[in-house]
Amino acid sequence: MQALQQQDFKALVDDHPKAIMLSTTEPRIAYVNRKFRAVTGYQTHEVIGQAPSLLSSGLHSSEFYQAMWESLDHQGRWEGLIWNRRKNGETYPQWLMIYPVEHDDRQFYAGVFMDVSDAEASDERLASLAYYDPLTDLPNRLLFQEFLKARVSRQAQERRRFAVLYVDLDFFKSVNDLHGHDCGDRILQQSAQCIQSVLRRGDLVARLSGDEFAALIELQSDDDLESVCQRMTQIFQAPVVVDHREFFLSASVGAAVFPDHGESGSNLLQNADRAMYSAKLAGRACYRIYSAADTELGRYEQRLSEALIASLKTAPEEFSVVYQPQYQLDTGRVAGLEALIRWNHPEFGAVSPADFVPIAEQRGHIHELTEHLVRCILADLPAAPGGLPEGLCLAINISARQITDNRLEGLVNPLFDRIRRIAWWPEIEITETHLMNLSVQCLNRLRIWGEEGVIVAIDDFGTGYSSLAYLHTLPVQVLKIDRQFIRRLGSKSRDSRIVSAILGIAEALDLEVVAEGIESEEQYRKLCELKCHRGQGFLMARPQPWLALNTTLIDQHQK
Repeated sequence: MQALQQQDFKALVDDHPKAIMLSTTEPRIAYVNRKFRAVTGYQTHEVIGQAPSLLSSGLHSSEFYQAMWESLDHQGRWEGLIWNRRKNGETYPQWLMIYPVEHDDRQFYAGVFMDVSDAEASDERLASLAYYDPLTDLPNRLLFQEFLKARVSRQAQERRRFAVLYVDLDFFKSVNDLHGHDCGDRILQQSAQCIQSVLRRGDLVARLSGDEFAALIELQSDDDLESVCQRMTQIFQAPVVVDHREFFLSASVGAAVFPDHGESGSNLLQNADRAMYSAKLAGRACYRIYSAADTELGRYEQRLSEALIASLKTAPEEFSVVYQPQYQLDTGRVAGLEALIRWNHPEFGAVSPADFVPIAEQRGHIHELTEHLVRCILADLPAAPGGLPEGLCLAINISARQITDNRLEGLVNPLFDRIRRIAWWPEIEITETHLMNLSVQCLNRLRIWGEEGVIVAIDDFGTGYSSLAYLHTLPVQVLKIDRQFIRRLGSKSRDSRIVSAILGIAEALDLEVVAEGIESEEQYRKLCELKCHRGQGFLMARPQPWLALNTTLIDQHQK
């Protein structure tokens, strides 16, 4: 068999499907093949004699390269994921293998790699999963932490400020629970593209886990951070479209700046996370830049969260229920009650539902909280009418994600039966934002309840994104106007026209309307003028325990 000639061997290597680079031990680049030129964008004459660091992205720390050389010295090879930079400045991930070779008694290093973002590099992509998120094609937490550590180590030489952003998608968990993981995965892919579209060349984004992302951004001016954060929250004002269906999400964004808010990568990421949590507390769909005050608030919230979980499991006596009456505005008679859960903790005292209910939802304990709600109501309600007025509604709040929980029916059906036994109507309230994202299966569950005599109400109406066409298809009977529109009611207020419009929509769809948060005579009078059906608020009655309310109900029945 005839030996291969040197030119034949060179042609074979030059046509190899993977990029190949030979470098001397100095090191200097001595040879590159055709695939190398295609991947990097450099021509041969531009790299021969240059140091391989010409390709460096600057995203890896000195410790990363030190570990690489130690592996070459001790094991004779190194293999792993590395981010390099093309001639046009674009950074890209490559799966690289380096090993020593000898030629004409000279020592060389061979670097063989594939662009991991290339669809043809399937084997390399599989090998890189330890560093790379396969769903979004973004770096994962491990690789982002490496980049962040490298950026901190370069700061002494570059003297440029940079920031870390922590981005969390609001309401994604509810959408994922209601529509399944396949739909959720496609929403995450589109969300990743939205986040990438906000960033500039040189910035970097990673998927940390679930619906959490992080970005490393360079700051050219004092206004850069505010501008990027604003664009990051605004990009989600438009719906994410999957299978021709619109899903409305938002993003809470936290930011931490080096070195003001941390002098290590781990501190920066942690403080950006804390700032993001502050954005959640501020109402979501906004951004916050880290401050020490936010840290204290975050620690308080963490302690509160741990206390709530412990109380739900071991201290049922800490939970109770109060009832806020709803009145017919034209007659002033009680039309129904809304049951509201309360939590009184030995250390924190009386905790606002606005603080502990979101924690129960986020931590996956909303079912346990509803169990305490139902238990307390059943302990209050009589087994028979016994002098109470008939035909009242008793409403409870249900989280949208509970509707997919198989345990829900077994929990609420005994309560519905007890309510019917005293000749009242059971009612469930679901916030508008969550109701708009319910799956067909969940809406069918609501329709079945409706056929069984359970009233379905849209809570906080006016704060979501429902269209008239979609509203017409929902199995609801009641709209509850959010208190923010009631607060500023008056003859010259634009909110008067909004409330009037909602009442017009309700009339067209044959729905009843309840106004929340009535606190003044002027608001009451204006709602009567607009012919709003029902209302509740501190003007008429504050939430109160059953024993205090029972007398009022019996008196009304006797009149």
